[in-house]
Amino acid sequence: MPDRLDALKRWLESELEFRDYTINPASSDASFRRYFRVVHDGENFIVMDAPPEREDSRPFVSVSRLFFDAGLNVPEVIDADLDRGYLLLSDLGSELYLDALDENTCERLNADALAALAVIQTCATGDLPLYDRALLLNEMELFREWLVGRHLGISLTDSQHEMLDDVFALLADNALAQPKVCVHRDYHSRNLMVTRRNNPGILDFQDAVLGPVTYDLVSLLRDCYIKWPQEQVEEWALGYQQLALQSGILHGEHDDPELFLRWFDLMGVQRHLKAAGIFARLNHRDGKSGYLHDIPRTLSYITDLEGRHPDLAALCIFIESEVLASL
Repeated sequence: MPDRLDALKRWLESELEFRDYTINPASSDASFRRYFRVVHDGENFIVMDAPPEREDSRPFVSVSRLFFDAGLNVPEVIDADLDRGYLLLSDLGSELYLDALDENTCERLNADALAALAVIQTCATGDLPLYDRALLLNEMELFREWLVGRHLGISLTDSQHEMLDDVFALLADNALAQPKVCVHRDYHSRNLMVTRRNNPGILDFQDAVLGPVTYDLVSLLRDCYIKWPQEQVEEWALGYQQLALQSGILHGEHDDPELFLRWFDLMGVQRHLKAAGIFARLNHRDGKSGYLHDIPRTLSYITDLEGRHPDLAALCIFIESEVLASL
């Protein structure tokens, strides 16, 4: 990594002719990307370092253009060397939604995020990959492989494997039954920035796909990093359903609140199984242990549904008795 930082500085100096600049770490994420804030001639920039053997930056560039053209507040790609994995971006500031959200700000900030989500969901999707059954199932397998097997060392019985297979199929069916829209795929408080104009700033959108209408909604409202009361979440979710109906994202046959909440609930289970598995993988594969403390909150969203959806009861019991009890 020090070699890459030296090469990045040479790129700034030789290719972009930066002189008398400062460069400091801005953030890192759950991938192999790193971000630096560069100040040059009194102006702030963000430089993304994405090792090309680990990260393909072309989707970031294409989705950035898609969202930027739609009027969303995303980093503008000012310059790029995709072969070396360096991008010079505009700077959206340093105030994360996660740091700004509280009981006094959540209504306003989430209203802005939901309005931006409606714009995302009306973006053209012709070049986006499909969020298909194989991808949905592969994501859920992260829970079984990395959290249950690798992290907790639980040897599943045949009946437990069968239960997980059945639940995974149910959750994939639920996702595939929903109207398809542009899905950011990681729309939550650590990827949204508080900005003075055109709030929020939107980051980490390179994995965008064509997929279920409730995926980003549940990512935002049942955030792995901050939890809101259930009644409030349902109120926000149904408010978004009305917004989506009014804006043409959903149509008349999708106006049933109970059906929408079931889509929303089960989509959240798929995402939270995936996220819990990723958090365990980040610890064991990538040496990033900080996400482990987010696993209980993430899985609590699933167990909260035990009384509402009988077809999830076996999964909820397994998570409570085997997984959460072993963390």
